[in-house]
Amino acid sequence: MSITHPSFGTLDDDRIIIFDTTLRDGEQSPGFSMNLHEKIRMAEALTELGIDVMEAGFPIASPGDYESVKAIAETVGQRDDSPVICGLARTGREDILRAADAVKAAPRKRIHIFLSTSPLHMKYKLRMEPDEVLELAVSSVTLARNYADDVEWSAEDGTRTEPDFLCRCVEAAIKAGATTINIPDTVGYALPEDITRIYTMLRERVPGADKVILSTHNHNDLGLAVANTLAAIRAGVRQVEATINGIGERAGNASLEEAVMAIRTRQDAVPFKNNIKTPNILRVSKMLAAITGFDVQPNKAIVGRNAFAHEAGIHQDGVLKHAGTYEIMLPESVGWQKSSLVMGKHSGRAAFRDKLKTLGYVIGDNKLNDAFRRFKDLADRKKVVFDEDIVALVDDEVMRDHERIRFVSLDLHAGSKGPARAELELEVDGQVHAAASTGNGPVDATFNAIQSIFPHAANLVLFSVGAVTEGTDAQAKTTVRLEENGKMVDGQGADADTIVASARAYVHALNKLLVKRLRTEPAAMSA
Repeated sequence: MSITHPSFGTLDDDRIIIFDTTLRDGEQSPGFSMNLHEKIRMAEALTELGIDVMEAGFPIASPGDYESVKAIAETVGQRDDSPVICGLARTGREDILRAADAVKAAPRKRIHIFLSTSPLHMKYKLRMEPDEVLELAVSSVTLARNYADDVEWSAEDGTRTEPDFLCRCVEAAIKAGATTINIPDTVGYALPEDITRIYTMLRERVPGADKVILSTHNHNDLGLAVANTLAAIRAGVRQVEATINGIGERAGNASLEEAVMAIRTRQDAVPFKNNIKTPNILRVSKMLAAITGFDVQPNKAIVGRNAFAHEAGIHQDGVLKHAGTYEIMLPESVGWQKSSLVMGKHSGRAAFRDKLKTLGYVIGDNKLNDAFRRFKDLADRKKVVFDEDIVALVDDEVMRDHERIRFVSLDLHAGSKGPARAELELEVDGQVHAAASTGNGPVDATFNAIQSIFPHAANLVLFSVGAVTEGTDAQAKTTVRLEENGKMVDGQGADADTIVASARAYVHALNKLLVKRLRTEPAAMSA
């Protein structure tokens, strides 16, 4: 039976709505916080990917969260191809009004309310009786409907909620005006058969369930988030909540790219459609990794660098004869391309701009000039410039936008005859500062120089170095993790010089820390 929804009109029976929560649930991962400009950049990329609903943030969480949701509603939300812009709220009046104000500029907007319904959460977290929870569900949805026609209601820890009570809550939320009902597997506890049972029960027992969109939101604590998502679709769910690269609290959320490609690849078992432009998947995945400083593991499905690699001789032979022998989808279908070696030190600005467009980047003239300058510098030092080199360079350059601290220059003296010495220049709030420091090796000396220019109490808890491509002239890609008062951030840097890349990563992490210092977490944030 077709559903008529305020944001989507009459939905086809085989349509799946893709609800992306990378900017909200994904950002709750330790170290994953983004600043305003990074969020807007991701919001634009997600829009171009074709998502239907963008959960832009949790406006009550902090002034920064409110401003970012508001800015996304006022910019990305005004595009002709804009998704529904959604703000998360608890059931309190202040939460709902804050979310309503943040998204009000968007022509298509949603307020998403969540409330715990499991016995464990009601007793120990809410300290409320079931009837009080039921009353709160009704009053919060009723209030939200005064500010948005599109209201989603989520039963937090819904998969561990008693069936009869879950049905009562869902029925009450629908009668109060909720247009989407979400049953989150908040702690990643459910098995696929549990998911099937819950949604089948709701469709059979709850009056009005056939008039609203049922949604699924699964965490990956048992590695079953995508499996549970597919089970929910087959049980009648028409909205999938997911994140790019599966980021999120603890073990993360259902991976958007995995769920989408499972639907596309297994039309025989999951015969549904969605609006995702799959060739954009890899670019958005890499952009998120560059912004957050978290690369996906090499064997990650769809977007890991080994996802379409074949080393075993039997596999290689089979793929050469027919790709379908060992590949169930084309690499190009999600954005993978073979590396190109045509860019070099003689390439001009027009060719560089064209290459960026081919790789999915459209950037302004100022950023283009900065990226082109670094490209020419890289081409002078490197034998061949791969597409991966350009992606790393541009991501590294663009994610520096609007930072308070900027890397300027670094000169090193290191070796086996004495302590390493680093002479560093950083720009802090528009002013260039210099410092010289020694250390137990060039990285230690460089980090000491950063500490000297910008004193801070953060602890270095992780430092890792990788290579963008192969060869001794490959660009280094470094990650730095800092921790301060329980707040954790990751920074990333890329450069042909490993120590310069390390300095860039440390500075990137410091800038993220400055943003996160302003963030205050309200109670009961999960959903």
